Amino acid sequence: MPAFRRLVDRFWPPKWLYATYVSQLRGQLDEGRVPRHVAVLADGNRRWARLNAPGKPLDVGYRAGADKLLEFVEWCDEANIQVVTLWVLSTDNLDRASDDELAPLLRVIEDLVTRLAATKRWQVQAVGALDLLPPECSANLTQCAASTEGCTGMHVNVAVSYGGRHEMRDAVRSLLAARAAAGATLEEVANTVEVEEIAEHLYTKGQPDPDLIIRSSGEQRLSGFLMWQSAHSEFYFCEALWPDFRKVDFMRALRDYTRRERRFGR
Repeated sequence: MPAFRRLVDRFWPPKWLYATYVSQLRGQLDEGRVPRHVAVLADGNRRWARLNAPGKPLDVGYRAGADKLLEFVEWCDEANIQVVTLWVLSTDNLDRASDDELAPLLRVIEDLVTRLAATKRWQVQAVGALDLLPPECSANLTQCAASTEGCTGMHVNVAVSYGGRHEMRDAVRSLLAARAAAGATLEEVANTVEVEEIAEHLYTKGQPDPDLIIRSSGEQRLSGFLMWQSAHSEFYFCEALWPDFRKVDFMRALRDYTRRERRFGR
């Protein structure tokens, strides 16, 4: 995006006009059709850093993205969303990233989860293959999430060290272990396992599947995000890099969702 266009987008419209437009969008929503579960692929933080802070470490973009995620959770709460899932680190990222790049990103993620938990407004859950993370990081995320178990507000999943294939693998392993503990043979499991039983072993077990999945930065693919749960999800793709994602973009996504006819495969 040209520098002039980015400058215009940052300062236009003025705050009063912007607030009026957001209010109008909110008024256009069919409150009875607002999604229960919204998931987001917060993509574009590194590209944002290269464009807006050239020469500075990429964690400038990570921190800007984390601040935006906190705003996003607030927007979801205001819209009476029941569950929100934030994908902040994939298993592919773990494989590709160097130690110098991964360490600051993990610090930003730990800080994000700490800040979410500190509000005591939402039940926070870290979902993913946490065993692939450094032990101290995994322990900190687990401890922060545990501190919110008594909270009765919106449920916030932070998908960290998450990959759809890893989730399927872990679900199958968990299912087989549970059935073996109950005395079933492998042949019995193979002949009797049902779809619903597999769902009970996913990271998000007990939660509604995502109704709406949002991806920023112009990418139009899921990259393995919530592969099982997204079978009947609606998708909304936005050109903005994640730190530039605005409340008006979120409201447009909700408006678009409420205007769709969901068929659930029928």
